Amino acid sequence: MSEDRTEEQRKSYRPIDAAGFRASIARDWGPVDRSVVLPEGLADAAAEHRRKLSAALPGRRIAVAAGRAPVRSNDTDYRFRADSDFVWLTGCQAEGSVLVISGDGDATLYLRETAGPGEADFFANARDGELWIGPVPGLKDWSDALQLPCRPIEELPSAVRGAVPAMLTTYGVEPLLDAFVGGSGAQELRQVLAELRRIKDDWELDQLREAVAASVQAFGDVASELPEAVRGGGERWLEGTFDRRARTAGNGPGYASIVAAGNHGPVLHWVRNDGAVREGDVILLDAGVETRTLYTADVTRTFPVTGEYTPAQRQVHDLVHKAQVAALAEVRPGAPYRAFQYEAMRVLIEGLQDWGVLDVSLDEALGPDGQQHRRYVVCGLGHYIGLDVHDCDAARPETYFAADLDVGMALAVEPGLYFHPNDETIPPELRGIGIRIEDNVVVHSDRLEILTEALPITTDGLEAWTRSHLPR
Repeated sequence: MSEDRTEEQRKSYRPIDAAGFRASIARDWGPVDRSVVLPEGLADAAAEHRRKLSAALPGRRIAVAAGRAPVRSNDTDYRFRADSDFVWLTGCQAEGSVLVISGDGDATLYLRETAGPGEADFFANARDGELWIGPVPGLKDWSDALQLPCRPIEELPSAVRGAVPAMLTTYGVEPLLDAFVGGSGAQELRQVLAELRRIKDDWELDQLREAVAASVQAFGDVASELPEAVRGGGERWLEGTFDRRARTAGNGPGYASIVAAGNHGPVLHWVRNDGAVREGDVILLDAGVETRTLYTADVTRTFPVTGEYTPAQRQVHDLVHKAQVAALAEVRPGAPYRAFQYEAMRVLIEGLQDWGVLDVSLDEALGPDGQQHRRYVVCGLGHYIGLDVHDCDAARPETYFAADLDVGMALAVEPGLYFHPNDETIPPELRGIGIRIEDNVVVHSDRLEILTEALPITTDGLEAWTRSHLPR
């Protein structure tokens, strides 16, 4: 090889600097599909949500941002997931977009246009260039789909300028918004949005039903893969099985899935999911599919790897089932939010007393200076569900924990018992057993809708369900 050729190979040319490349890349591109496909009813639901927010904060100016994907490592980002309040108000999931609502309730969505063939960023910008990320809806596409005026993000500074009336913002989500407005009223805005989101409308409830149905299907997928997990795939294999269904049926898992086999079951947030799965174990699977509209289920079942509980596993599961039945009976309009949790705790305490694990009275255990039973059930036993797995957490205590249940509320109800393998207060045969049952429910005026009813909760029912999914 000649020295000239070797020297040429050592040189590095940037296409952006080459006139020939720039002229070539900018021409002869045909039309592409940038249309926005939205579920029926989404635009109307979002418009009604904006109306409710404006009514709750009359005369206030509001800015809510979608956010941006955080950096995972160096030049790679995590997958983008839009801010839940932003999605509730817009139905849009465009990264970097901002909703501005004027004092008279008029709303405008500010979006970042992707770079097309006529701009250098088309090929030079890996974040916004269509050559890198593919066709993305533009302002008109979003406006037509959402029936909402859309403007370029570059106009955002003028839209949020001015101190009268003061603007409420979701601080810390969008750097542009933070720079122009700051953290004005962020806590107040989040609080109002959380309290509005406690009551789900019919469209939202349909999204939750879809999320739960997909999750039930994914639970069945996991059960069918138990033999492969035992052969060596372990918890990772089962996690991947659930995730595959979640990505196929929806946006993905709604939160970090808990796939806890054997002694990992008592670990409340076992999300490492890197353990072995053995015959004789039970699997505590806490996972939910997030729909493409970002509503998520939150479901838990604890089922035996072989399709049969051991006597000790059955003993614990039967008590947790009894607590679940007692809790569900208390979920109705007008009941205190804490009533279902109180009943579940009562049943668990009485069971622990019968087993000789607790040696204090029910009144002492439930009293403010007692709580000895919480050694075995440290977590809460329920919460709201919706766009967030723990929905509406920014609500004031008097509108959440200290309030009454109402029609349209969607809840997770999840009693459990968690006996760590090194807990010497527990009989040896019960150590290392963690059992949780978690149902997703909706409060109606005349009934309790159990969205997860397709998954059994009894010991016998879960044995039969597991066996029905194991390969023959």
